[in-house]
Amino acid sequence: MGEERKPHRKKFRFISHDLQEYFSDLLFQTKIHQKPAYVYFLFEHKSYHDYYTALQLLRYMVEIWEIKRDNKEENKLPIIMPIVLYHGDTDWYAGTSFHHLLEGYKDFPPNLQKYVPDYEFFLYDVSGYKDENVQLNVFLRIILMVFRDIRKKDIHAVVNTIYQAVDYLRQLQDQARATAYLKTLFYYIFRVQRHLTKKQFYDIIDHIGNTYQEGSELTMTLAEIFRNEGKEEGRAEGIANTTIRLITKFVAPPSEDIKKKIHEQEISTLEAIIDHIDELETIEDVKQYLK
Repeated sequence: MGEERKPHRKKFRFISHDLQEYFSDLLFQTKIHQKPAYVYFLFEHKSYHDYYTALQLLRYMVEIWEIKRDNKEENKLPIIMPIVLYHGDTDWYAGTSFHHLLEGYKDFPPNLQKYVPDYEFFLYDVSGYKDENVQLNVFLRIILMVFRDIRKKDIHAVVNTIYQAVDYLRQLQDQARATAYLKTLFYYIFRVQRHLTKKQFYDIIDHIGNTYQEGSELTMTLAEIFRNEGKEEGRAEGIANTTIRLITKFVAPPSEDIKKKIHEQEISTLEAIIDHIDELETIEDVKQYLK
């Protein structure tokens, strides 16, 4: 790609309404043909076929561009390459181009299609990733490995993957960066994997304390992350119950399957449903918010 330097991670988050609440995405800054550019990874575990993924990505990219626009020192917008990681049981069939969402686009004459916004994102199925693929850099190997395994029902396999990811990070020469990546990894694990026991979490933290130079300081930080995520989970449970009550009152009684999905949502999603409860008329409207 004519890349001049290795990509480095930016701290922006675009999944939630306040841009930085969760670690479901990563934005890397790089250079392509000596020009500033970004690579945007969407890590939302597309285990189902989200028909509106292209629209979702477009919104995130616009938010990135708006941030750059507000920087008065820049008068050009950077290139953004969107990448979606998918780990479903079947082949992806929802399309990877924005025009798939547009009614009648294919019937438009080519000389009119050029006036309609369109783009395509890169889709990677992590289920096909093999651990022995050593050609990838360490962090990308960790990303693919964790996203492939994190929701497995076999908890022992999940734990082994986490230990392997921790050991991979030790291979980085820049241990300050490794520590930052490790914290990011744990935020994500605590957010997504709800079936690991408290003992398993603390066993992993102890392993990190015994193998990293930062030792005790790092374990205290990770333990604090674990405690905070526990509090956040309790808050999410309360908001989920409130959301179900409001849907029952103003829309219709949700099925048990819908209730289960509501309890699996991020707080930002639940708050969005609550904020727009007066606009929802059917359960199908509610489903549009559920990931």
